[in-house]
Amino acid sequence: MPHTTTVRIPVIIDTDPGVDDTLALLLALASEELEILAITISFGNTDVDASLINIFKIFHTLDKHFKRFPEDRARFPNFGRPIIVARGAAGPLQGELFSAQYFHGRDGLSDITNRHPEIALDQNNPAHSSLVLTETAAEDVVLDLIRSHSPRAITYVALGPVTNLAMLLRKDRSTIQQRLGRVVSMGGALEVPGNTSPVAEFNFFADPYAVREIFQPDGIPLERFVLLPLDITTPHDMPFPQYRTLIDPKFGTPATPSKEEDKRPIHHFTSSFLEKTGEVMRSFGKDAVELHDPVAIWCALSNPPVVDETVEGPTLQPGWKAVRRHFEIERIGEFTRGMLVVDRREDEGAYDEGANRAETQAKLEHELHSHVPTLNQVQNEGQTVAPTTPSVVKGVPCVVETPGQNVLLELMYSRIWGVSAHLSADEI
Repeated sequence: MPHTTTVRIPVIIDTDPGVDDTLALLLALASEELEILAITISFGNTDVDASLINIFKIFHTLDKHFKRFPEDRARFPNFGRPIIVARGAAGPLQGELFSAQYFHGRDGLSDITNRHPEIALDQNNPAHSSLVLTETAAEDVVLDLIRSHSPRAITYVALGPVTNLAMLLRKDRSTIQQRLGRVVSMGGALEVPGNTSPVAEFNFFADPYAVREIFQPDGIPLERFVLLPLDITTPHDMPFPQYRTLIDPKFGTPATPSKEEDKRPIHHFTSSFLEKTGEVMRSFGKDAVELHDPVAIWCALSNPPVVDETVEGPTLQPGWKAVRRHFEIERIGEFTRGMLVVDRREDEGAYDEGANRAETQAKLEHELHSHVPTLNQVQNEGQTVAPTTPSVVKGVPCVVETPGQNVLLELMYSRIWGVSAHLSADEI
């Protein structure tokens, strides 16, 4: 897909760089629709320090690539301009600290620190000239940027737990509510199983307390919020056989690791962490990497904020569709932490128009082997107790339709790796 945008969208990317986060960051760096102002780091796929090192690994890889292939420099319009990097939350607002190292490896990138020492950096001096590393807390960096830009101009893209976003609200609720243009967040699972527990997606599982805070009536204005749950992100994946055909014919496994001398630096870098990811995904029965966070970046670059306050949001471009969903986030359940409990009494987006709701729900429960709790009245010591009113009263806009997996893959292949691909349905 050609770059056609002339007015760039200022973005702040909040991330915990693991495998799909890194692909998302590469896509963002290669997208002229975006002007990356800052990258804020949080806990999540790995710890904050490892996340920070992964940011530097991306930039050092690009630097190495452009020294060998200077003609590719133009593909990455966000590389070379100063981007602020700030540390954020090292753990959730409340509760136990969890990470996704079981999937992303101890270093967040499939343990390439040990498996590919040629990619490892000098821990004492990992700096890169394009990155402005600051000791200022992430929330202060973000607030300064929002105040210094036009109202509603900046998009905040949350690729990890939303702890940093909740801390922003705590710090200066008025500025966030009045001046932030749009929030695009990858998180949650509505009608599909979770990827961390049977009912929970990792980002929302990692800090459900923060999720609840941002969705309170005095939290993020929902007309400027776009959520991308697993329901829409999981169907967008990159098949490893296709990656091997189009990007790296020598793509292998940890037993046949990528060799730096055989490949372009960007190809070697992505193959080095994807080879382990492929092994893990195949153990789950899927020969592809799921593109959860790239979908969020794609959504952000395709849908600039709407500055007109009279427009009821979310306003999305053709090919994108969002439906408001009513749910509550489970925070303390023994088996249901991070679950989105859908209030199906009021949720118009829970069923297709004209559907028999009882039959649809019975089918969902049979297919997912899970039970979505109803919010009917319950008995407590012989007394009738009114159901708890969900904290989300307006409904959270959740993306239910994108221009399609092929469009995203063609975008990524072209922008990240410089490969033109015209995919048909039978190639996916």
